[in-house]
Amino acid sequence: MRSSPSISSRLGTLALTAALALLPLVSHAEEAKPVDTSRIVSIGGAVTEIVYALGEEKRLIARDSTSLYPPEALKLPDVGYMRQLSPEGVLATNPTAILAIEGSGPPDALAVLKSASVPVAMVPDKFSRDGILEKIDTIGAVLHVEDKAKTLHDSVAADLDKAIAAAEARPQAERKRVLFILSLQNGKVMASGTGTAADGIIRLSGLVNAAGDFPGYKAMTDEAIVEAKPDVILMMERGGNHDATVQEIVAHPALGLTPAAVHKAVIRMDGLHLLGFGPRTASAIRDLIARVYGG
Repeated sequence: MRSSPSISSRLGTLALTAALALLPLVSHAEEAKPVDTSRIVSIGGAVTEIVYALGEEKRLIARDSTSLYPPEALKLPDVGYMRQLSPEGVLATNPTAILAIEGSGPPDALAVLKSASVPVAMVPDKFSRDGILEKIDTIGAVLHVEDKAKTLHDSVAADLDKAIAAAEARPQAERKRVLFILSLQNGKVMASGTGTAADGIIRLSGLVNAAGDFPGYKAMTDEAIVEAKPDVILMMERGGNHDATVQEIVAHPALGLTPAAVHKAVIRMDGLHLLGFGPRTASAIRDLIARVYGG
């Protein structure tokens, strides 16, 4: 079991960091006032999940389009995609503060919100066990519910440690190679390299990222796909032009030559569950392992 270093002192540091992050842009002559978190717009699926998991959903007045869980969140007004926010749409909800996952934007939209004196707290987004716990601690500090955050932190940590330990128990020689495909359009395979949510969940699940060690998402050549030799192809359940049927994968000149295509080992999972790195990630690890290995 992995232990969390100095949780109490860490929460104190996070509380200060969160308080500073929430300060709106004010002149040096102005005195910072306590931040009102009674009307929050939540940006980012994991952020919204954590607010609900903390039992603080009564503060939420709107959410972004990636906030699809729990189902109750869908009743909230949708202010748009997290990376394409319209400041006018956000401000129309009359928020007292905004909780946004790192990477939200565009930057000029966030600048407009800050210039409108709406405090914006950025929640770090790291694709790891500790990154999930940091999200919980940060949001708990922003909402001033540190006791609730510690309870959730400890529960999620224990569940993650159990799931990760089970994954790590599998012998290296038995671990399957997984190729995560973000999209397949016009024959181009956009795959997931290192530093991505897909790479993070593959590694936490004790699997091997067949794409190799290139950073981020990029189009793979046919030669690289064949050399990757994935046992499994993993995709999000998304539909639309970015999706691909098993038949299309098998018919692809490079994918069709891989063990995954030969055995029709194509797995699709809910994107937020799989890649959200929120409170349900231990469940995603177990689900992915079960679908890769069976059982």
